[in-house]
Amino acid sequence: MTVAPFVLVLFGARGDLARRMLFPSIYRLAAAGHFPDDYAIIGSGRSAPDSLDDFRESVRTGLSESIDEPDAEVVEKLLQRLSFQTSNADDGADLASAVTAAKSDVGADAQTVIYLSVPPTAMEPMIAMLGREGLATDARMIIEKPFGTDLDSSRALDATVSSVTDESSVYRIDHFLGKEAVQNILALRFANAIIESAWNREHVESVQIDVPEDLGLEGRGSFYESTGCFRDMVTTHLCQVLGFVAMERPETVDADALREAKAAVFQAMRPLDPDRVVFGQFDGYRDDDDVADDSQVETFVALEAFVDNERWRDVPFYLRTGKALADNRRSVTVTFRTPPSPFDGDAPEPNQLGLELGQTPSATVVLNVKRPGPDTVVEPLRSQLDLARSEHEDDALEAYERLILDVMRGDQTLFARGDEVDRLWQVCQPVLDNPPPVQPYEQGSWGPESALTLPGPRGWRLPDA
Repeated sequence: MTVAPFVLVLFGARGDLARRMLFPSIYRLAAAGHFPDDYAIIGSGRSAPDSLDDFRESVRTGLSESIDEPDAEVVEKLLQRLSFQTSNADDGADLASAVTAAKSDVGADAQTVIYLSVPPTAMEPMIAMLGREGLATDARMIIEKPFGTDLDSSRALDATVSSVTDESSVYRIDHFLGKEAVQNILALRFANAIIESAWNREHVESVQIDVPEDLGLEGRGSFYESTGCFRDMVTTHLCQVLGFVAMERPETVDADALREAKAAVFQAMRPLDPDRVVFGQFDGYRDDDDVADDSQVETFVALEAFVDNERWRDVPFYLRTGKALADNRRSVTVTFRTPPSPFDGDAPEPNQLGLELGQTPSATVVLNVKRPGPDTVVEPLRSQLDLARSEHEDDALEAYERLILDVMRGDQTLFARGDEVDRLWQVCQPVLDNPPPVQPYEQGSWGPESALTLPGPRGWRLPDA
């Protein structure tokens, strides 16, 4: 599918996300030939750089930090297509004029794409401005998470979005869904009868979705103070992965069928029980200059969730994520029920399928086999499988690359729909209304002790993977 000429307006173009993720992804797409000959990128924000040359040089520096040996010719062509125009929620007239001028250069039929990488508090007024200035008309609008900060603010944001554009033009971006390994969950399930036939409550004992991070704040203290780990990670990334794990088989893998199947999972989710949620804060969090001395913001969450439908009723889903933990991983672990054993000795370990959702997707399978020797004794054997053939390793796109390209192609398959977002806030709102106490934990640990025992005696697969 080819990409038509476009004008991309990037709010937050001088921010950390743009520097680390967005501009490198745009560069890689251009270098790989995914972009058309004619396009323009307009960076925007409340404050202007000292000059256009300074802005372009800052982008060049960011690319050199993120990409090994970038192609100088590709970088130069990209920078020449890059401009900057200040704007704010009260005044976007100059930005509207800049977009009109850019479209006259690129082509009158060029697609306008607006990427809103702004704080949650700024999102609603900025979208209202886009409506007033006519910038939202016929534009594709990319909205970064979190989509509001609770159910009420999410609904207010959705109402503002609906007042300026149609749902078919909205791309709520969650970069976890852009990961090859997350998409591979669908292939593993629906293209393999040996897995899908056992993917239900009759055979599955529990599911874990585990996203620990070993990094601390990394300069994001003010963001965490306003958002916290629960809003940042659980209502978005982890629940979206849960949707892929738990969905029924869609008729096709397209935007309508896939998002309908995912929305059905969220509709069946039981509202979270605050008594089965653990909040933690790592020691030293309050030492950050942007963090209040008495902050009660959580940097760690572990919880138990349920999907009350025929496939998953009474099967617990355990979700865990946090900062400054013992490892940096992205994993899904499905633990299967252990059948009655005819063998002497201890009961066999449960079979497990552990999916690693990193850049190189892999799976760990735990099976019980006979121990070599004169006696019939079984023991667990862990075997690792690569989930990508070596000849295709270079074909994978980074998450933001894939999602930006999908927007340019008009493909909403891997983006959250408005009703999905609303339902997830309904599921999560009881925890916001009655949050559990924030418990301290040591940096480099696996979080508060009460979180370690949340899944029961089997515990978490990590750190024993």
